[in-house]
Amino acid sequence: MPIRSVTRELALLVLSQIPESQLHTLTSSSLSSLLNKALESLMQHWREQLDATAIGLESAQQDLLDSELQDSDSSSLSRVRDHLTASLNSSEKVLNSLSACLELPRLIVLGDQEEIRLASIKRVDLVLQESQKIDSRLDAVMEGWRLKRLPRIDRDILRLSVVDLMFLQTPVAVACNEAVELANRYSDEQGRRMINGVLRRLQDASFAEIS
Repeated sequence: MPIRSVTRELALLVLSQIPESQLHTLTSSSLSSLLNKALESLMQHWREQLDATAIGLESAQQDLLDSELQDSDSSSLSRVRDHLTASLNSSEKVLNSLSACLELPRLIVLGDQEEIRLASIKRVDLVLQESQKIDSRLDAVMEGWRLKRLPRIDRDILRLSVVDLMFLQTPVAVACNEAVELANRYSDEQGRRMINGVLRRLQDASFAEIS
């Protein structure tokens, strides 16, 4: 996991701890305290993911057992195929969750390093101090939607991607790809689709500005 990705993920978790009403009243020391809470939140999140993974494994196993118990005549082939498809899909989700969980110890350890903590807080500071510019940039590519209508986690993922583009000189494709990775871990299916669409338009607009 690149250091940049670590600081972005930690920044997202810090932002998730800040009520909307307190976005512009925070000090550096309070942000540091929120970072500690964010790390605790991260550990809890992946505990829940591991629990969900265990349930997914049990479900996949049950689907396979059920498919083996089906009659082999032609009328049952469709049901067997459905069971196997469900098992494969469930297994894929399980493997993806386990893969993500393997990054947790590294993220927790890095989160305690001063350089990482300061870089994460810098990202949060940029979101808070430059919120008007950031939100205007996003609203310009929303196409019929307004940023404020999105769930908080989705807004913050998008805001952090704009911080990369506008203030940290992160390459456009890198910023967008890593925002998608955050969406895959923390948003739902609808949120991921929305974020993907906005990022594509943001990427096109950024390339147009460069050219």
